Amino acid sequence: MSDTQSDAAAHDLIHDPKGGMPRLLEIMRRLRDPETGCPWDVAQDFATIAPYTIEEAYEVADAIEREAWGELKGELGDLLFQSVFHAQMASERGLFTFDEVADTMSDKMVARHPHVFGDESNAKSPEQQVSDWEAIKAEERAARAEKGVLDGVALGLPALLRAVKLQKRAARVGFDWPSTDEVIDKIVEEAQELREASDPDHVEEEFGDLLFVMANLARHLEIDPEAALRSANAKFTRRFASIEAALAEQGKRPEDSDLAEMDSLWDAAKAREKAEKT
Repeated sequence: MSDTQSDAAAHDLIHDPKGGMPRLLEIMRRLRDPETGCPWDVAQDFATIAPYTIEEAYEVADAIEREAWGELKGELGDLLFQSVFHAQMASERGLFTFDEVADTMSDKMVARHPHVFGDESNAKSPEQQVSDWEAIKAEERAARAEKGVLDGVALGLPALLRAVKLQKRAARVGFDWPSTDEVIDKIVEEAQELREASDPDHVEEEFGDLLFVMANLARHLEIDPEAALRSANAKFTRRFASIEAALAEQGKRPEDSDLAEMDSLWDAAKAREKAEKT
């Protein structure tokens, strides 16, 4: 195929609404073309794109949390594009291609599901499957020469999520409180240490300790702390909007009010929500 024919085929693919994955890969290649691509896309590297990747993952989680199924397709597309972007940059450096990313994931799934793709029976409980999954992952870590229990827990994870993962790893070897009672006692202890902290560095340290134990409590309660905090954020946003709306009816803004009035309006919004749930 001549260069002209190749360019025409690429042009047709880019504008084919049914082009699927090949279309997206070609669009990414064109965006990164050093001569004819988008200057912003060409200027990016792994480090500059990584924050967008994290942001897109959270936007997927947000759409699911809100059950915004009409938005989810677009958010999943945005997240997929992040993988395509990273793979294109890797391909340009001769590191790996998008197909190799897909093959690596496929190999991992096949290896971790011998009860589906191999000779093992799939007559397992979900709990047994989790146990087997962890055993397989432990073998993979050993093959990568990860010797410590906490080796391989990614440093780049959000701190709250990494705290939970670190605690899960430690719990596998018995380093864990036996029940939530001990965790709550530790929360009380850490809160008191925070109260007694004096200099800013000590305050920050004790605050971090308190957050770490709170993450541990979420794990013991089988709660996703990120999801719980997102829900709390949404509740706060919703109730504060009620305060603003109530003040607007009086021709006022929050800065024209005071804490006592806004607190009363908060309680009213809270009571309305509880009444709507019953």
